[in-house]
Amino acid sequence: FFFDFEHPAAMSKPNLCVVGNGMVGHTLLESLVAGGAHNTWNILVFCEEPRVAYNRMALSEYFKGRTAEDLSLVKDNMYEQYGIKVLIGELATAIDPVNKIITSSSGPTYPYDKLVLATGSFPFVPPVPGSKGPGCFVYRTIEDLQAIQEFAKRCTKGVVVGGGLLGLEAAQAMLNMGLETHVVEFAPRLMAVQLDEAAGSVLLRHVQKMGVHVHVKKNTTQVVCGGEKVEKMVFADGGELETEMIVFSAGIRPRDQVARCSGINVGPRGGVEINDYCQTNYPDVYAIGEVALHKGRIYGLVSPGNQMARVCADHILGKDGDAFEGADMSTKLKIVGCDVAVIGDSLGNTPNCESFTISQTSKGIYKKVSTNSTLDKVVGGIFVGDATEYNTVLSIMLNDLPVPAEPESLILPQIEGGGGAALGSVQNLPDKAKVCSCHNVSKGDLVCAIKDGALEMDDLKSCTKAGTGCGGCVPMVKELLDFTKASMGIETTNYVCEHFKMTRQELCHSIMVKQLPDFKSVITELGTGMGCEICKPAVASILAQTFGDNIHRVDLAVLQDTNDYFLANMQRDGTYSVVPRTAGGEIHPKQLETLGAIGSKYGLYTKITGGQRVDFFGAQTYQLPKIWADLTAEGFESGHAYGKALRTVKSCVGSTWCRYGVQDSVGMAVDLENRYKGIRMPHKFKMGVSGCTRECAEAQGKDVGLIAVKGGYNVYVCGNGGMKPKHAELLATDLSEAEAVKLIDRFIMFYCRTADRLQRTARWLENLEGGMDYLKKVLIEDSLGINAELEKQLQMLVDGYQNEWETAIKNPEQCRRFVNFINLPDDQQHDETLVYQHERGQIRLPVLTPANPYPLPEPAAKPAAVFNGGGTAWADVCKLDIITPESGVCAKVDGVQIAVFRIQDSQVYALSNFDPFADANVISRGIVGDKAGVLKVASPLYKHNFALETGVCLSKPDVVIPRYPVQVVDGMVQVKSTPISE
Repeated sequence: FFFDFEHPAAMSKPNLCVVGNGMVGHTLLESLVAGGAHNTWNILVFCEEPRVAYNRMALSEYFKGRTAEDLSLVKDNMYEQYGIKVLIGELATAIDPVNKIITSSSGPTYPYDKLVLATGSFPFVPPVPGSKGPGCFVYRTIEDLQAIQEFAKRCTKGVVVGGGLLGLEAAQAMLNMGLETHVVEFAPRLMAVQLDEAAGSVLLRHVQKMGVHVHVKKNTTQVVCGGEKVEKMVFADGGELETEMIVFSAGIRPRDQVARCSGINVGPRGGVEINDYCQTNYPDVYAIGEVALHKGRIYGLVSPGNQMARVCADHILGKDGDAFEGADMSTKLKIVGCDVAVIGDSLGNTPNCESFTISQTSKGIYKKVSTNSTLDKVVGGIFVGDATEYNTVLSIMLNDLPVPAEPESLILPQIEGGGGAALGSVQNLPDKAKVCSCHNVSKGDLVCAIKDGALEMDDLKSCTKAGTGCGGCVPMVKELLDFTKASMGIETTNYVCEHFKMTRQELCHSIMVKQLPDFKSVITELGTGMGCEICKPAVASILAQTFGDNIHRVDLAVLQDTNDYFLANMQRDGTYSVVPRTAGGEIHPKQLETLGAIGSKYGLYTKITGGQRVDFFGAQTYQLPKIWADLTAEGFESGHAYGKALRTVKSCVGSTWCRYGVQDSVGMAVDLENRYKGIRMPHKFKMGVSGCTRECAEAQGKDVGLIAVKGGYNVYVCGNGGMKPKHAELLATDLSEAEAVKLIDRFIMFYCRTADRLQRTARWLENLEGGMDYLKKVLIEDSLGINAELEKQLQMLVDGYQNEWETAIKNPEQCRRFVNFINLPDDQQHDETLVYQHERGQIRLPVLTPANPYPLPEPAAKPAAVFNGGGTAWADVCKLDIITPESGVCAKVDGVQIAVFRIQDSQVYALSNFDPFADANVISRGIVGDKAGVLKVASPLYKHNFALETGVCLSKPDVVIPRYPVQVVDGMVQVKSTPISE
């Protein structure tokens, strides 16, 4: 309707034009929609870029693999949903503020009733010869980053002009691309606007340690270009610096040209002049964000811009909202791997202010807090290397809380009686206290959201937006979440389960210290009850990583989840997939022929996995030892696709074939996979090795990733794909192969010792106090003095490696359990209940509608004959001693599958083998344990628990699976196929 002004629906509403669709412009639109403006205004947005608003603060994440879609701020088709018309790729070229007409770059003109300028700023490029030549870039938009990334593929060396926040962010990106990186800064120190000389020196050492070359007090007078690249930079002092590309990030200037040409007042040094309600000298024209000049000041952060956007929206909607009276410029960032935070008057320019500092040069830490002359009000602060107290000091300043008698205690919390942390802690803040400045979220807003059901960080961030801007408030938001949940009586412990009132880390430590070798001694010493499907696999994993014992030792086997118990991955019909190891993705043509022959021999669905190996699907339990024997005979080993262990080390071809490769990534991947194979960990573990910075092996999406550079390898850790993808973070640079292996050894063992149960490395690092900085101190600086111990433990596991398939097929006692039906001979093992379709020449499971309904919300209906064989005579199952205590077997009697479980001695139970929620015969393969004293088995597919004595589903008591008569006579277990009637 906006373009057809004679349309009755359009004519009935006034027109609102927004020029600019950056982060602040988007916040304005969100605020307008929240106030119902879409119902009373026609809203038109000029968006110069080829895409709608995205998170410019996370721009460097683009170099780590995040896409433009990932960075987008516009979710769920918001603009279309609320009738907001966006002109993509168009900018406003002229404004007539008298007649209220705006002209688009594509030609059309549009009348407006209200107009908001949110044009932001542009990067300042020094006006020196050659600064716009080939190889010169700015760091502002996604298109800029795409151009930088593409050009960098042809370069080995690059320079960033500008040592401020954005400049150092650009330097980190350049470093990640594998370039020799230099920063050129006109000022005498880095971040001169925010940091004092001492803080700048500490930051300089951090940046240099990361491999960035810094040149300060440099005035560039010329950029010399040759051909398609830069050749060198020339400085006023006569010096020169050779380079191939330059990224300019030397500050910003407001984009006020359209306003300046339209008679709208701008300041002497730029910026559209506004009042406290963001109005210009034309009351129906507003300006917000980096283009706006308020009382002589341009605000170059998102948070003040968002504050202006909310003030502007309220004024347009006629609300009696707050005025814009200036904004706090505090910020906290991680710059080239170093925490840097500034608060208020960080340089201490307040008249007669007092400053208190601590400088720990050896640790790379500098902290300063400044107060007024009477020491009763915080006015500013600086944190470099450690920003632990940032939120505390910021809260005290923003909320005008009392300052301790000894203000230095705010940065020296160990001083007795200081009390700094208590003063600024979240529980002591008033409800109106602002926690998230970027999105104006108060403590009261967060508490209300938590009490309304946002009990996880992701939910809380989603519904309040707190922590989604600069991220500096995330620790405080988490603290408030935990405090509020505790006050609501919601337990926030991360105990392993009801049997072990301790964390996995505590459990692991206790097992190591007390040298507890088996589950019986562990639960006797540290726990209660029998255990369950949660703690048994967790303890089994800890025992394996601590002592290196084979997971199929008799007493350990029954602790394993079904995948580890059967050394294969259970699929939704109860069959298994088999994945042989192909280290590094390297495979000989003869091996491919072997795999093809085995797949055909057993009629298995065959597929190449995302981890560069072959996966066979549809193997029944009784077929597994035969398949393993055939594979082992041809030199294949277990790929451990079933284990919480190393899966694969993905590789590209590297220097052996690729014209860009700088290291032998395949050889490195093969060596790493053969070193770490079989080691049990808290969760599955993936690695990747890329032969150059083009990153074809996607190493930054792995738990450990190596990227080859000319000096060796850069090591990244704690990335993963899956439901919550996360890119890995840089741990170390330019390591030799031996140095990289030693560091990975330490990393793996430290992760094994300290992670929670089923916690991927990405989540582990997020929850690790001190994060990457702490991890570096532990693994590189050996701050805990445990590196030698970690290396020794890892080597013990490497030395004790066994091919678990080969070990199994050589052990007749172990092989005996790999059957479908314990009471039937080999020629009667096939399970006729398994049904397949054929597609593209292979078998597949039947098509389901909906595509994946499991676990079923209600039990699957089956004919009575499935559960009732009608037999009245006792039928032999097997000798009692064949069934390992606290495990089960399946017998087929009169066509009925019966799961028989042995607890201790001759204590046995018999249930239907059919899981009604999974629609599969799998109950016998579940883990036996107890819950609140009730003996039960956990189905292996979706972990529904069924009471052994009654068959009742513990989570849904109205569902009961059949029970069968069972007895032990002269050491023989016997059952009847007619269920026990209730």
